[in-house]
Amino acid sequence: MKALSILVAVLTTLLLYGCAVVPGQHMSERALSHPETGRVQLVQITPQWLEEDQVASAVQSVSPELLSYRPEPYRIGPGDTLYITVWDHPELTAPAGAQQQAAANSRLVRSDGTLFYPYVGVIKAAGMTVDQLREAISSKLTKYVQNPQVDVSVISYGSQLITLQGAFTKTDPQQVGTIPLTLAQAIGSATIDTTQADLSNLILTRDGQQYHIDLNTIDRATEQNIYLKPGDRLFLSYNDNKEIYVMGEVMRPMAITFKTDHLSLTQALGRAGGLDPVTSSGNSVYVIRGVKDLAKEPATVFHLNARSPAAFALADDFRVRPGDVVFVGPSAITQWGRVLSQLVPLSSLVGNAAFAKEEINATP
Repeated sequence: MKALSILVAVLTTLLLYGCAVVPGQHMSERALSHPETGRVQLVQITPQWLEEDQVASAVQSVSPELLSYRPEPYRIGPGDTLYITVWDHPELTAPAGAQQQAAANSRLVRSDGTLFYPYVGVIKAAGMTVDQLREAISSKLTKYVQNPQVDVSVISYGSQLITLQGAFTKTDPQQVGTIPLTLAQAIGSATIDTTQADLSNLILTRDGQQYHIDLNTIDRATEQNIYLKPGDRLFLSYNDNKEIYVMGEVMRPMAITFKTDHLSLTQALGRAGGLDPVTSSGNSVYVIRGVKDLAKEPATVFHLNARSPAAFALADDFRVRPGDVVFVGPSAITQWGRVLSQLVPLSSLVGNAAFAKEEINATP
């Protein structure tokens, strides 16, 4: 009888405080609001909140400075190869012979920015536009050629380049020539590695300043209106560290990598196989969003009541961010079952201990 009394007392205590000993991770609004939880704010995902959040996040995706930039006329630089034509004077235009390729009769701008041309001598070409160099050569030739007709074209660019790095298929430097180079043209030539790229974070570095461009939100026309400047650097981020974590009562808890900024809560849960129909609580879907410094600002826990299938319409408009933790809590019956799974072996242990004590006391 004494063993039975001990067992009943233990079971009663565990039943009264069962919620405190539920195995595994769990979460509740009451727990989040407790002072000991820390600096955490609980936000209910409602149609009103989603509307306010979308208005607050509706910012211009492209800097006005990038859209307003217009290229200046191309200026010749060291490493450029020029083809200079003096009409009706093949001896000047093609001294190596007209049958030779254009490169054989071209003029290279040397590292000091100068080039040599017959009857003109050494001329400082670097820093000049094509038209300025044409006029300078024409002016020098007037001493030897009556009314010279001169044409200058750049057949190879060696000085005005942009560099590309990151999740591109081809990262060779691209030339900025007499025809302006747009962002769309540069990306098209480099080709995006769609399996590794984070399309929401293209970084354009210009004159020491970084501009972040979301390729998901800008259209083709906008890309065509962004002109690149010699010396620009394009870096397309990788998506290998862009993850969210789906945990709790889902079919396949996992880390999810994504390449856009448009991954919704519905998509995240779908990739994890959805809520476990047996163990999950539709009223316990949470998105935990941390901060860099909890001392300065609170972390945020978003709560979605997904007991109704209509709630997933809200989840479809909720955008997760890298580092978010999506947690699905267990149902009440699941919690109770896990408590019982601990009580059964514990009751056996208590009963055995009490029986052993009675046997010892009964020994003469």
